[in-house]
Amino acid sequence: MAEHMAEREVHPADDEPQVTRWERGADWPLTGLAVVFLAAYAWSVLATTLSVAGHRWLEVVMWTTWVLFTADYLARLVLARRRWRFVWRHPLDLVVTVLPMFRPLRMLRLVTVLVSLNRQVRGDFRGRIGIYVAGATVLVSFAASLAVYDVERRQPGASITSFGDAVWWTVTTISTVGYGDRYPVTWQGRLVAGMLMVGGIALLGTVTATIASWFVEKLGAVETAVEQVEKSELATQVELAEVMAELRRLHRRLDELQVPTKAAT
Repeated sequence: MAEHMAEREVHPADDEPQVTRWERGADWPLTGLAVVFLAAYAWSVLATTLSVAGHRWLEVVMWTTWVLFTADYLARLVLARRRWRFVWRHPLDLVVTVLPMFRPLRMLRLVTVLVSLNRQVRGDFRGRIGIYVAGATVLVSFAASLAVYDVERRQPGASITSFGDAVWWTVTTISTVGYGDRYPVTWQGRLVAGMLMVGGIALLGTVTATIASWFVEKLGAVETAVEQVEKSELATQVELAEVMAELRRLHRRLDELQVPTKAAT
């Protein structure tokens, strides 16, 4: 047990300085790549008059960005001191790195984009909660709409046949309303739906927990301030009592000095 505790002290859970340095240096380049990939993917899905050559160029851009994201994951894995722990703590990165190799799951590369963009909002989350919630909701909704429209639009019996239908379906799904007038019929679309449901619940849960922790922290600060004021008042009362006691002692001493003087007179 002692050896295990010593090992934990030497290698704390977050003690990956090389990975941290890599992530700090790679955050903005990866954010740029994420934006490029999202733009290329949206263009390939929404453009109806794009030529075959144009689609091929967009595919090259998307595959190149995916390769660079994969290289980033492998670099962090190599730099990690405890690689199995790194894999265990980053399962989503591994999944979205491996699965998009299969053509039917290329929309999962959008998850890599979301993870990369999310790096930029680490830190003072509560201080930017309004911006984070609005940005995350718009980004997740846009990505989900693109993904479900990409896999549903040409399927027989599909009810999501336009991007407007996809946006409407995303709004009703992420808000847990679920009218049922639009729904995916392919297994890829249902996979997107499941991820959107889980992501929406997780986002709302995170926001709720963050707001609750903020209130708890503020109430704790108020209680601490009240305790400090009470302690200060108590200290003032003690000091005042000490001053009064000293005055009484001086007054008695003065009386003692005056009694012999009166007797002599």
